[in-house]
Amino acid sequence: MIQLSILKIAKYGSWTLTLGSDREHKLQMLQASLYKEVQKLFSERNCLVFLNRSDEFFVISNGLDLKDHISIQQTLEGIFDIRITISIGYGISPFAANLKAHEGIQDRIVLDSEHNIFGFVNGRADSNISIMHLDVDDLTSRRKTDSPYEISSTIFELYSKMSKFFLERNSLTFFMGGDNFMVISDDEAKKSVQDFIDMIKDDDKISLNCGIGNAYTGRDAAKLATRSLDTIRKLRDSGKERLQVYEIQC
Repeated sequence: MIQLSILKIAKYGSWTLTLGSDREHKLQMLQASLYKEVQKLFSERNCLVFLNRSDEFFVISNGLDLKDHISIQQTLEGIFDIRITISIGYGISPFAANLKAHEGIQDRIVLDSEHNIFGFVNGRADSNISIMHLDVDDLTSRRKTDSPYEISSTIFELYSKMSKFFLERNSLTFFMGGDNFMVISDDEAKKSVQDFIDMIKDDDKISLNCGIGNAYTGRDAAKLATRSLDTIRKLRDSGKERLQVYEIQC
C-alpha cells in the first residue's frame, strides 16, 4: 500500500495575473523556494517529494497522518503568501493512489477545511514502497557530438517514452535532473524494466541502468534505489559482472 500527497498552489493562474507582465522571474524564484521548503519538511519525516509542473508536488507520504500534514501546511502558510491545497490518497499501486488523491479533491472530501486538506489518509498503516532509479549510461560521450540543448532534447524525449511506458503499468515517472529519473513503481513495472531498457537500446541507441530499492518509506526506498545504481557502476568499473538492473530490499 502506498500513500501519495499532492500539493498544489491554489488558484495559481489568476493569482499570477495580479503580478503584472514582468512576473516570470518572480514566479520562478517562488516555485524554487517552495520546492526547497516542501522537500525539506517532508524529507525530515522520511518522505520524498517529486516536482510536477513546478506548481505541483507529488509526495510519497507513507507513515504520515493528518496531524503531520496539518503541521507541514501550517509551516508553509507561515512562510509563503499563497494558498496551497493538499490532497491525499492511497492504493495498491502508485497510479491508484494518485487517482484516490484526485478523487478526494474533485469530490471535496474534506479532511481539514482550515488548512485546505482533502482526500483519504492511510497514515501509519502497512506500507511497501518500490522506487526505480534510472540513468543514462555514458552520457558524457554524447557531449563530444551533441550540443547541450540537443542532449536536453534527447533526455526529454526519453522522459516522455518512460512516462508512457510505466504509466501503462500503474507507475509514476519523474525527471530528477541531469540524466536521472525515478519511477514510483509497482511489481509489474519492476518486472518489465528490462524490456524498457532493451526497447530504448534498440530504438534510440541509449543505454540505461536501473537501481531498484524497496522499503517502508519513500526516502528509504530512494536511498536503496540509488545504492543499487551505485552498485551497478562499481561492478562495471571493477571489470566484474556487468548488470543493467540491480535490486535491494530493506
